[in-house]
Amino acid sequence: MSHKKWGSEDFWGLDYDFDPQWLLTPGQQALQAKLIDVCASTLRPNAIESDRNLVYPRGNFKALASLGLLGLFVPKEWGGLGENHTCAAMVVETIARYGCPSTAMCYTMHLGAVAAALFRAHDNPELQQLVKRLDQDVLIGTLSYSDPETGSHFWYPVSSKAERVSAGWQVFKKASWTTSAGFADWYIVQTTSPEFAGNYSDLSCFLIYGDEVKAEPQKWDALGLRGNQSGTLLVDGVTVPAERMVGPKGDGTSSNDEIVDPFFLLCSSACWNGIAMGAIDIGKRHVTRKKHVDVGMRVADYPTIQDYFGEGIIDTNACRSFTFSMGKLMDDLTNNCDWSLHRDLTALPRSVYLPWYWQIKFSAAKNVAQVCDKMLHACGGSGFKKDMEIERYLRDGKAGWVMGPTNEVLRQFVGKLALLGMESLDYWNQVVNERVLQNELKKLDVEAKKKLAESLLAQVAEEEVQTDQKTLLSSTV
Repeated sequence: MSHKKWGSEDFWGLDYDFDPQWLLTPGQQALQAKLIDVCASTLRPNAIESDRNLVYPRGNFKALASLGLLGLFVPKEWGGLGENHTCAAMVVETIARYGCPSTAMCYTMHLGAVAAALFRAHDNPELQQLVKRLDQDVLIGTLSYSDPETGSHFWYPVSSKAERVSAGWQVFKKASWTTSAGFADWYIVQTTSPEFAGNYSDLSCFLIYGDEVKAEPQKWDALGLRGNQSGTLLVDGVTVPAERMVGPKGDGTSSNDEIVDPFFLLCSSACWNGIAMGAIDIGKRHVTRKKHVDVGMRVADYPTIQDYFGEGIIDTNACRSFTFSMGKLMDDLTNNCDWSLHRDLTALPRSVYLPWYWQIKFSAAKNVAQVCDKMLHACGGSGFKKDMEIERYLRDGKAGWVMGPTNEVLRQFVGKLALLGMESLDYWNQVVNERVLQNELKKLDVEAKKKLAESLLAQVAEEEVQTDQKTLLSSTV
């Protein structure tokens, strides 16, 4: 196995001996080596500026476009690299580890947007012409699915809507968190569907261009990932042509479960794993060079330091193996990310394994914080200084736990699913918990039950009137 290079020199962190290179094809290994070179020459120096001055990493995206990485998933016949999920996990991890974690997160959201577009591009010329130009014109995409009223429960866009108009669709989108907000060239946004009737599982997606959104990047100032500009986004009644609906009306739930969750959770997990490995690399450089002349030992010679590194490497490689195994599963399910299978709108092979994607994100986001903390301890007071970069990786890694779906949400999802079944998750608050309801009713005395009954009967009467009015209106249109 060849040695890892950092410019013209040998790399100062862990060599390929601790990387699962057997998971990559020879072509993917060659791409990784080129990307590490670009990280050394461009991405990592820019990461320092992004962190200190809140600079969006467009320059890094230009460097990625030079390798064809903006069109990583795009089929070769459309000018892309035609790569698979395993390669995507490798690329994101490599960017986060050797280059710039902020860029890695922005790129994760870009890949999610590209995947959402390719999911329904087979009969949509608007989406096809977009994905064919990604690298040539350095067109950065992102996803906008959050809502200020529901936070990380992004599948519940109560502040958004779309309406059918003569020219196509009028889109209203209000997002609390959108990575690359105000800097992306195009957005895939999710709203409730046109003719929405109260069922929040009825969602639709739209393609919106950069000049059609309003953002507030001047308000962005965060603990870590300071270059990713994750802020508010507003699409204020923009009218778009019919072909800018991504997929059919009501396709948003399928897009969530088949594309947005699987791709985001796979790639963001790879980002956290890359940050953890990057911190280990930095730590190794320091502890193998720093000497204590009074005892004639390097910091690396102390058993405690060796224990820190051994545990950090083992735990992180467990997370990496888990993440890559899900990438391999996604490759097997889709014939290495063959987008033509989605000509059948009911083909949703990735969505079956959604609980597994939850688990890789939880594991990676939990591990990165612990590993970065230990590497700071290993580097001592020197690690506390900005010029070593360990403190930046520590701050960037902290985003993993709180980035939606948060680790609190994910662990409860997995626990409830295991104990109570899928229905118990009740994404859109539609399933009545009869056990809790009956238990609460038992607490009411006779008078309280009468008041409740009167209130419920009044609500039923009002809803019946509204239903009759809607029926009459629809019959006269």
